[in-house]
Amino acid sequence: MPLRTLETWPHGALMLDAQHTRFALWAPDAFYVSVELQEGKSVAMLPQADGWFEVEIACPAGTLYRFNIDGERDVPDPASRAQALDVHGWSRVVDPLAYQWQHSHWQGRPWHEAVIYELHVGAMGGYAEVEKHLPRLAELGVTAIELMPLAQFPGERNWGYDGVLPYAPQATYGSPEQLKHLIDSAHGHGLAVILDVVYNHFGPDGNYLGQYAKGFFQEDVHTPWGAGIDFERREVRDFFLDNALMWLLEYRFDGLRLDAVHAIDNPGFLQELAQRVRQQVDTGRHVWLVLENELNQAGLLKHDFDAQWNDDFHNVLHVLLTGETDAYYSDFAEQPTAKLARCLGEGFIYQGQPTRHGHARGEPSGELPPTAFVAFLQNHDQIGNRALGERLHQLCPPQALKAATALLLLSPMIPLMFMGDEVNAPEPFLFFTDHHGELAEAVREGRRNEFADFAAFHDPEQRERIPDPNALTTFLQSRPTLAENERAQLYRHLLSLRHQYVVPHLPGSVPLGAQVLADGAVTARWRLGNGSMLQIDLNLSAEPVDQQASPHVIFQTPADPAAAQLPPFSARVSLFPAGEQS
Repeated sequence: MPLRTLETWPHGALMLDAQHTRFALWAPDAFYVSVELQEGKSVAMLPQADGWFEVEIACPAGTLYRFNIDGERDVPDPASRAQALDVHGWSRVVDPLAYQWQHSHWQGRPWHEAVIYELHVGAMGGYAEVEKHLPRLAELGVTAIELMPLAQFPGERNWGYDGVLPYAPQATYGSPEQLKHLIDSAHGHGLAVILDVVYNHFGPDGNYLGQYAKGFFQEDVHTPWGAGIDFERREVRDFFLDNALMWLLEYRFDGLRLDAVHAIDNPGFLQELAQRVRQQVDTGRHVWLVLENELNQAGLLKHDFDAQWNDDFHNVLHVLLTGETDAYYSDFAEQPTAKLARCLGEGFIYQGQPTRHGHARGEPSGELPPTAFVAFLQNHDQIGNRALGERLHQLCPPQALKAATALLLLSPMIPLMFMGDEVNAPEPFLFFTDHHGELAEAVREGRRNEFADFAAFHDPEQRERIPDPNALTTFLQSRPTLAENERAQLYRHLLSLRHQYVVPHLPGSVPLGAQVLADGAVTARWRLGNGSMLQIDLNLSAEPVDQQASPHVIFQTPADPAAAQLPPFSARVSLFPAGEQS
């Protein structure tokens, strides 16, 4: 397939020059389509082959427009580059070349340098407010920020996974130019920027595609959000492939995190997306492609994608740190120490084994490099999917969390933190939306019923304590305080060690295995690319464990007066020179 340019992207409103715009809509179920301009002008679109309608109109950037279907209903452009207000209203013509980049020389960073800080733009105040945190994050040792989904969603606040206009950055966060300025500024601070994109479904409010393009969906394929998207259709594939290319080429994002690809019943689409991105990106530019995938498909990580979020890492550590075994944590309740050792030694814990829910999950991952796995102690899901949004420091002993943080930030896996982790932010991160009417009630009750399997919420009266996602206070409570404190100093120190001792030698690193020392205690080793050996000894139990220290310790918590033991809730990180074994 030929390379895509701004002039050949088929969907939406694309400026041909300063005064002319081409409008295109795939509407195979429509008989007649027109472009309606806010100024009152209506222009019939010309039918083309395969259900397309197109027309060129004299109108500049900033023009507000929408499509009319069969003279009966007005709809926004599904490929709108910006909305005037919300998902139901006017779309805006955008000049994709208007922004003047200040750091156009930026080529990204190699994947092995990634230290990722996930954030919610709305909870941090919008694009301009996020920009104010960039110097602090760069000084902390972060090398990339990851933005939760930005696709225009209904209302003013949302996690972003209810987006319905994938090409339009959320208007309440700022303008497309402000988003580009945020990315440009991040590059000036040496920070890459990743975008979380949702290609597995559209949100429940504001998606009009089914009214004039039923072929977008497969009614016989069911997902948690309704009918599946039909990626076999070329027009549908291109809608999402071109969206990915827009973020990477026009906005200059440095990478994409693809949400819940296990809900995309088409591996060919994922492979084509990766291949198209690699073809289109300039030679020498680093662009990262990362998956969220409950299926643990190691095969996708061998050639097409850089890494996968490793939920196994989080889940087993959460069990060891908190003792919680409700719901999906039940798959990690038996022999959690052995499962942690498997994770550190091989990547995935589930590599084809059956879960407690009875289905096999995963593929063998031991041959993958450790950088194929994104590790985290928390993320938006693992905090926000708790009924009350508590953070990990509110659920486990502080020394145990400090030890686990050392594992996270000094292991050869790619570390990810969620906004506020670095200061133990006291605020929760709750699930919030801005729906109204019957949908708001359905979301509210659905949210509360999700927790019926949790012991603390078996009683319906207890579930009434769960915050209403649609209440403004639920969103306001989720805005973190990010003041400097002792926790931030720990992150700064550990990331300094990572950049000094680990990152330069990650290319070519391989796992050497991990062993159980005692309940709650493991030791793991990796051969780094320069031949040195990294060893991490971790004890998350309340009892000391026999384990001899080496003269090559680079970090230890707490200080160990008896070098032959690992104290309770401790971590010891050692780096052995090439040729020297422990």
